[in-house]
Amino acid sequence: MAGTPGKVGVVYVSHSVKIAEGLVELAGQMAGSATLVAAGGTDEGGIGTSFDKVSSAIGAADSGHGVAVFCDLGSAILTAETALDFLDDEVRDRVRIVSAPLVEGGVAAAVAAESGDDLAAVVAAGESAAEASGEAKAEALGSAAGDVAAVPAFEAGSVAETAPPASGTPSRTVTIVNRDGLHARPAAEFVKLASSFDTKVTVNGRDAKSLLGIMSLGLTKGTTVEIASDDPAGTDAVNALADLVEGGFGEA
Repeated sequence: MAGTPGKVGVVYVSHSVKIAEGLVELAGQMAGSATLVAAGGTDEGGIGTSFDKVSSAIGAADSGHGVAVFCDLGSAILTAETALDFLDDEVRDRVRIVSAPLVEGGVAAAVAAESGDDLAAVVAAGESAAEASGEAKAEALGSAAGDVAAVPAFEAGSVAETAPPASGTPSRTVTIVNRDGLHARPAAEFVKLASSFDTKVTVNGRDAKSLLGIMSLGLTKGTTVEIASDDPAGTDAVNALADLVEGGFGEA
């Protein structure tokens, strides 16, 4: 077996060598111990996809706990599907081609894999990234334009949920002390810690377990944030996350 023992592997299939390798580099900043494998370009390094590269990448990522495959364009999906057809039945059963955007989905899945989630949870993290990213970008663009009306209304439970916690529920207000703010690595650390608790926790109204939701807040040094839970049993989770922020994630 290859891959990281006990963790789902992630494969990035792109028509471009640079895009696939760049995504491994980006996601690797947030998922340092998960196995992330690039399968970009043709066998000669040109623009296109390669059956051999995809097959080898799946083998390199597979620790026996599953592999999530992300693709950029339609023909990349066809190449990945062909590669799956040639796998042994046992291996094929634990490989999933994920219907999600390559970058947003691939990054979210990498963080879930790093956290030790099973294949179903890693796939779900990737699939949920499209909606979360779209909502966050729409909100950010609407705010930047000063047009609050342009920001779509979000249903409860979405990435932009802002309902305050009920009275008597745990909440702490803390300040971002990192020099570079809540960038990719500390955001991933935050989400991984939040995901270790069953309780739902929010950061300025955003789901603390949503990497894209947290990063879209644009939290810079000196920004004050409210970490809260609407569950009275969420005190431990709130305090743990608040302590992580106040400690600067080891970077301050």
